[in-house]
Amino acid sequence: MVNNNLYVALIHFPVMNKKDQPIGSALTTIDLHDIARASITFGVKGFFVITPYEDQARLATQVIDHWTKGVGGKLNPFRKKALELIRVTKTFEDALKEVEKEREEPVITIATSAKKISGSITTEDLRQKLENQASHVLIFGTAWGLAKELIDRCDYILDPIKGSTEYNHLSVRSAASIYLDRIINSR
Repeated sequence: MVNNNLYVALIHFPVMNKKDQPIGSALTTIDLHDIARASITFGVKGFFVITPYEDQARLATQVIDHWTKGVGGKLNPFRKKALELIRVTKTFEDALKEVEKEREEPVITIATSAKKISGSITTEDLRQKLENQASHVLIFGTAWGLAKELIDRCDYILDPIKGSTEYNHLSVRSAASIYLDRIINSR
């Protein structure tokens, strides 16, 4: 099933630190590779990397260019195809404007969190919502998760991923893969 209306966004600002304070986080290049690969595997339309920091945006662009325009793309065309999904924007609002312009339809935003938040929905509920005509942006936070101010602006919040223990601090790239699998495949 290809979801031509599903996008992914990786937020580097505003996110939280371990003291529950809003911060901006540094880019991790492996997140770009792994989330892009998961995105293309599950038929995601586009993957936004959001950072207001010019040096971090430049780093992301260098990585993307190496794999899409440089020698990396020639050596590994599969990686090239995945990294072609990535777009770098300064703000979440800029990403939403790009989706609205591209799709010419409403955009529904879905936050993720490792913490249970009142009113959150299951991946099964979200899968049903993906069947409508609106575009959907699934939002992931770096560091210790999305800032409350961003979560509060979203249309939906997904239930957290639960394992078989109390430990619950997955890497964002692992969480993205798990959520995409659960949303796209009936589980």
